Amino acid sequence: MVRFMHPRGRHLKNGTFPCPGESPRRAIITCSKLRALMGDLFGWLSRFKSESGWASQRRKKNPAGGCGEGGGVGHRKRRRAEEGGEEESKRVKKPRRFAGGRTLGGAGYPRELLASAAADTSGFPIFDLFFRALVRRHRCGARSSGHIMAALINCGGGDDDVCHGGPLCSNLAESSFFLSLAPHAGDMYWPRLKKTRVSVPPSIVEDDQEQRCSMDALPDECLFEILRRVDGRRERSISACVSKRWLTLLSNICSSEFPASCRTKGVEKHLPDLNESAQDVEEQTAADQIAECPRRCLEGKEATDVRLAAIAVSTGSCGGLSELLVRGSNTVRQVTDVGLAAIARGSPSLRVLSMWGCPSISDEGLIQIASNCPLLEKLDLSKCSSISDRGIIAVANKCPNLSYLLIESCQKIGNKGLQAIGHCCPNLKSISIVDSALVGDLGVASLVSSASSSIQKIKLQRLNVTDASLAVVGLHGRTVTDLVISSLQNVTERGFWVMGFAGGLQKLNSLTITSCGVTDLSLEAVAKGCPHLKQACLRRCFYLSDAGLKAFAAAAGALESLQLEECNRITLNGLVAAVLNCSGKFRALTLTRCMGIRDVNSDSELVSSCLSLRSLSIRQCPGFGDSSLAMVGKICPQLQHIDLGGLVGVTDRGLLPVIEDSNLELVKVNLSGCINLTDASVSALARQHGGSLQVLNLEGCGKVTDVSLLTVAEYCMQLEDLDVSRSSVTDNGVAALATSMVLNLQVLSLSGCSKISTRSLPHLSNLGQSLVGLSLQQCSSISSHAMASLQNKMWWCDILS
Repeated sequence: MVRFMHPRGRHLKNGTFPCPGESPRRAIITCSKLRALMGDLFGWLSRFKSESGWASQRRKKNPAGGCGEGGGVGHRKRRRAEEGGEEESKRVKKPRRFAGGRTLGGAGYPRELLASAAADTSGFPIFDLFFRALVRRHRCGARSSGHIMAALINCGGGDDDVCHGGPLCSNLAESSFFLSLAPHAGDMYWPRLKKTRVSVPPSIVEDDQEQRCSMDALPDECLFEILRRVDGRRERSISACVSKRWLTLLSNICSSEFPASCRTKGVEKHLPDLNESAQDVEEQTAADQIAECPRRCLEGKEATDVRLAAIAVSTGSCGGLSELLVRGSNTVRQVTDVGLAAIARGSPSLRVLSMWGCPSISDEGLIQIASNCPLLEKLDLSKCSSISDRGIIAVANKCPNLSYLLIESCQKIGNKGLQAIGHCCPNLKSISIVDSALVGDLGVASLVSSASSSIQKIKLQRLNVTDASLAVVGLHGRTVTDLVISSLQNVTERGFWVMGFAGGLQKLNSLTITSCGVTDLSLEAVAKGCPHLKQACLRRCFYLSDAGLKAFAAAAGALESLQLEECNRITLNGLVAAVLNCSGKFRALTLTRCMGIRDVNSDSELVSSCLSLRSLSIRQCPGFGDSSLAMVGKICPQLQHIDLGGLVGVTDRGLLPVIEDSNLELVKVNLSGCINLTDASVSALARQHGGSLQVLNLEGCGKVTDVSLLTVAEYCMQLEDLDVSRSSVTDNGVAALATSMVLNLQVLSLSGCSKISTRSLPHLSNLGQSLVGLSLQQCSSISSHAMASLQNKMWWCDILS
């Protein structure tokens, strides 16, 4: 099929040519029709040559007709034409009739003939093109029909060309295809030539056609201006799907450059409440605007420049993103400054930017964010090795609303960037600096001292700072409420002592110290300098002993929670002394992997009680056994939450006294990993605390059987979460749970229970619609078909298989 276009760039239709005044329609002309049409054209050209005198001019130039002495075939044809010319002149030639009822023909001189014929066929694009070519070539002195046909093929003159931007057939391959539609007519215009064996590669034709038909021929500047005027979010999104070039150009357009009608979102505006103050109205309006902006999180392979550009284009009309989180990067096509710049131009309302594992992001991308996103409030940079102080300084200078800054494993960021943040960001509330080798005392001191009136949370981890930084924190941290100090190898006892006695940490509520040089003396000084300290977490404090822990508990009058992890010099006696020295506000104690805890023989006459303690968690302390548990149970009779995970030394003999002596009803009990506990402890727990028990974890308790489930099904009316994974329960225990009249389970875990089979599935489906979570992983006796049937039947429940 071959398609022709109207001279003004519009298609024709239905195989007919429109008359003057009619709207041009698309024409699809088949090869057979086109052959007939070209035959008519070439027939008219033959008559035109004979009537216009061109043949005689050619004969004068070459009387022999190009065939030597004898004249050849061409000479004989001319002689016959001359002999029969008198008879032909007597005959009246009927004009040839073409489509649409119009005729072409007639006699006269070339100029008049061409002028009248061109005027008569102005509505026919093919004829119009043909006559314009003839006129131009005739005026230029064209002598042969080959020149005339070349004029037709290479015609490109004027605004009315058939194909704008180039000739109808721009090369030999296309012209040969065009003329092949009338193979027999070509003999009367050119002498017979030897057939060429050289063919034009089809790729050239395809490339030429693609170049003519594609808008890619336009330079980027022109296409940019066109795309900038595309009205509507949907239209821009569709345009971005055309090619990567269009997507790139659209992503380079700032949201402020779009039409004003597209930059604002049609949101219904309500009248203000006269009872609210102007400040409340402004805050509510700002909150509504933030809620309207979308949020995006890209992880792993999804994080590419193309995806960021697409997000920028699709969300640009509604103000762009409010939050962007990039977790990792594609290993082949990593996120670079190009993608980040697209987000910056399309999201002027960006408030949260978090990038983790983006080594190809440099200062240039961050500078684009700073220049186009002045409302930025939170910046999280983790493992962005190409960002230096230059990018941080740009953010500090152009984002005055910055309130949260996290810098982790960015080895090119140093003191200058932190100094700029401290001086230019008056609203800074949280700062976290982790594993940055270039950050030293100068940067930390300048940051804390400059932002002393606003900063609330400070985290310093794996930095090359000394005691001077802790002294500045203790002196200027007047508004600090949370402080984390971790793995500061150059910090000694003196730094903590000065920080405590500096007197600036009056509002400190939470303190975490990990792998630092804190000692008994310095920890007591910190407790005295922080009168409102409520939560303390001490991890891997190898110099801390029982005396220091006892002094710290006595000095921290407001302490509510204490967590000790890998403090191996702490013993059971020191722990009991610290608990008894705590104030009446102390409510939670957590011990994790404290190897110094060992069983001791307790003297009941010397032991008092801590009535305020409500939560006790002792995990993975291998030396903690029945004697230790019995002692703790006596001094803590008001427990509600018990976590004994991984205590292989605890048996029924140690747990039963704690269950029976508890004055309050237990709510949450975690006995996971207590491999020596049996049904006796679980049954006692269910009978005595079944009315209040909500969470029960028996994972890995291999000696727990169906007896425990029967008791739980009978007494535990408030139980919501039950975990019996890797235990010895069977189908009978599941049936007991399903037939319970008081049980109202929401989450049930039977993972790794080898004795659970397909017979349990009907009972599980009878648990009711209250069950929203069910785990049957590693239950080898349940077939996949039965599992699929259960999932279809319990469609409301999240089943893990």
